[in-house]
Amino acid sequence: MPAVFVHGNPEDRTLWDEVRAELDDAPSVAVNLPGFGIPIPDGFDASKDSYLAWLVAELEKIGEPVDLIGHDWGAILSSRVIATRPDLIRTWAIDALSMHAPGAQWHAVAKIWQTPGAGEQWMERQDSVDDATRMAGLMAVGMPERYARKMAKIDPLRNDCILALYRSATNVFEEWRWTEPLKRPGLHLGGSRDPYAPAKTGTAIAEELGGIDEAVLEGAGHWWALEQPAQAAAALRTFWAKTPLSP
Repeated sequence: MPAVFVHGNPEDRTLWDEVRAELDDAPSVAVNLPGFGIPIPDGFDASKDSYLAWLVAELEKIGEPVDLIGHDWGAILSSRVIATRPDLIRTWAIDALSMHAPGAQWHAVAKIWQTPGAGEQWMERQDSVDDATRMAGLMAVGMPERYARKMAKIDPLRNDCILALYRSATNVFEEWRWTEPLKRPGLHLGGSRDPYAPAKTGTAIAEELGGIDEAVLEGAGHWWALEQPAQAAAALRTFWAKTPLSP
């Protein structure tokens, strides 16, 4: 069964290259969210519901249940697929399990993006500086240098999609919170030092829901897939090996 990797913001599918290389004997695909390094389809409004519908369509094309892995927004979208379309999934692994905690809130920059006018001004300020300054800003929040260099390039379409996505999701933690028992085996996979998806909160949610495995990568931050790809791949292998083949 294929593994499907879903990236977040501001990355593209290359976020997963090193993890997938460690899993080179396992069939996998890393999808690229529209607007994040690729064009958007006609009529695509970059809302959370449009991204969800797009991801569901991509999974339906595969034709069999997948092992779904999501990071950041990829985890948020995957979380909704897990709840609403378990027929598409054999197993799942996400880092943003903390989104299901009561009272979960967006981080400070997300709230700026969600504010008309302020979000545009934030993007304009970022685009007004050179690549090196933008790269330094990404590194300051934990993105490894080799990837920060790539993500520091100006991308107006990505900027527009980020603003539209976050503005559609002001209440996503309430609207998409898990309220029913989960029907597929899951893994909480993330970094112990992730400031955006706190591992301790995710662990508490995993314990509350029950039946969810844990693989918190010690010392890794938000971009654990880049910081500890071998450890992430090993955690996935261990999890998949204990999971029945049929959903």
